[in-house]
Amino acid sequence: MALDAEGQAQIGVFLVDDHRVVRSGLSAYLALVDDIEVIGDAGGGSRTIEKLGALAPGGGLPDVILMDLAMPEMDGITATREIKTRWPDVEVVAMTSFVEEAKVRGALEAGAAGYLLKDADADEVAQAIRAAHIGQMHLDPRVARLLVDSVRRPRPAAAELTPREREVLGLVAEGASNRQIADTLVVSERTARTHVSAILRKLGLVSRTQAALWAVREGFASPPGGSS
Repeated sequence: MALDAEGQAQIGVFLVDDHRVVRSGLSAYLALVDDIEVIGDAGGGSRTIEKLGALAPGGGLPDVILMDLAMPEMDGITATREIKTRWPDVEVVAMTSFVEEAKVRGALEAGAAGYLLKDADADEVAQAIRAAHIGQMHLDPRVARLLVDSVRRPRPAAAELTPREREVLGLVAEGASNRQIADTLVVSERTARTHVSAILRKLGLVSRTQAALWAVREGFASPPGGSS
């Protein structure tokens, strides 16, 4: 996390898009947001990995990456998966122009902590960055509706979940991060992550957001407020 001139914490953001004008526009807007600082950008997935590799040794990795999905050479889903494998603490918010289930599922399965469309309001972009930074997920309402429709399809019964997995599922539905789940249940973060992975596998889901929506539908939790 970066600091401003007064020593206040800022969220370090890295922009990835193969269109320079998009990166310039996002950078210009985010420069006006007090708690966010753009620390770098790249025009493709491979170049992003190279730049992050150079930043990592000095502790200069970004907190959040805004990632375009449709890019030549290495697309955003592949880049997101690589980033989350190598630097799991770096959060990624996917951005694209279309609502396509394959891309939504692919990005969330790769580890994206949010999904925005490129026509999103500037305030929504900042909101998604802040949500990702604190371990929450922000979705464009159209994307959220797509995921709701997907979880309405027949799924395995809740009986397949263990009592502890049901407990973890309830926390996921409340928007808790793996760290928050670990603290609540007094277990390691790795154990919390293992429980979440088991829940997704048993329910045939690919993301925490789908699990949360499933939990609400099945009565494990109340609908969360807002769009994140």
